[in-house]
Amino acid sequence: MAKEKNLSSNHTGFITLRDAWGAGHLIHHVGTGRVTPMIESMFLSRTVTGGNVFLKLENMQLTGSFKFRGAFNKIIHLTDEQKKRGVITASAGNHAQGVALTSKLLGINATVVMPTGAPIAKQKATAGYGAKVVLHGDTFDESRAYMEKKAAEEGLTIVDPYNDQDVIAGQGSIGIEIIRQLWDVDTVIIPVGGGGLISGVSAVLKSYNPDIHIVGVQSENVHGMTASLDAGKITTQSNGKTLADGTAVATPGDITFKYAQKFVDEMVLVSEEEIASAMKDLMQRTKIITEGAGALPTAALEAHKIDDKWLKDKKIVALVSGGNVDLADVSKNIDHFFADDPDGHFLG
Repeated sequence: MAKEKNLSSNHTGFITLRDAWGAGHLIHHVGTGRVTPMIESMFLSRTVTGGNVFLKLENMQLTGSFKFRGAFNKIIHLTDEQKKRGVITASAGNHAQGVALTSKLLGINATVVMPTGAPIAKQKATAGYGAKVVLHGDTFDESRAYMEKKAAEEGLTIVDPYNDQDVIAGQGSIGIEIIRQLWDVDTVIIPVGGGGLISGVSAVLKSYNPDIHIVGVQSENVHGMTASLDAGKITTQSNGKTLADGTAVATPGDITFKYAQKFVDEMVLVSEEEIASAMKDLMQRTKIITEGAGALPTAALEAHKIDDKWLKDKKIVALVSGGNVDLADVSKNIDHFFADDPDGHFLG
């Protein structure tokens, strides 16, 4: 299948509602992707914000994460020759699974480079979908550099996890669903790593209604996008590991950085303890098991990092981006919050 169009050639430089709608059509009708549910959290609505908080459950998407959307939209648009040669990506786990499942559905060979510390559950799931898993590097950025080396050596096509217009359009299909499910939404809160998710969703929502307030959330430990927006240029930032491993990207992409500059209204940071608490509350109060990245918006709400004017009496969507968490981490989280020792530290 020849590439239908190059979205980066759009005269504005950004995806459109039509691009995101088209991506959604392919994802749902060719890739059998899911239109994920949106539910109201009475706990977050009545106890925490004084608004109406709806959780967009991308943890219920194929592969347990929104990443399937962008991966599928990118790979289905490759040429026949590119598909024949095979694809490669670097990922801490969620994009890896999206690429692996898409490649299996389309009959394409896939190689995935993952950091050596990637969650075991994500490694096994990626291999289970049929991809060749290569562990290399202590960080995502090291894995990414190795991916680029292997792609050049073996003639493989890179499926970038975030810095790609087709990937961004795929993630933008979530924005289309939000509009359909809650047309009068006021505030949308989104986890941020490399920026593909917030780029696609914010571009769609701002095209639909420029008054929708877009909030990005990152960990205090790794927040390359926030640091870059503060500096006005792409900057690298990392202070070590984070529970939100799916967003542990120290340096954002040049494409996603431009999207964030144009469409994102504010960025907030949350601590590791706040992320762990949000994971616990989502499980205990809403019966949702989420990974650290998926809990970032809830953490920002519970820690009151967002001004009340965007929350009180407003309709709010908090995006639960994924649920691929090791059960051992869930157990540690439970032990941390319910052990007799109140001074224990989640990360040990």
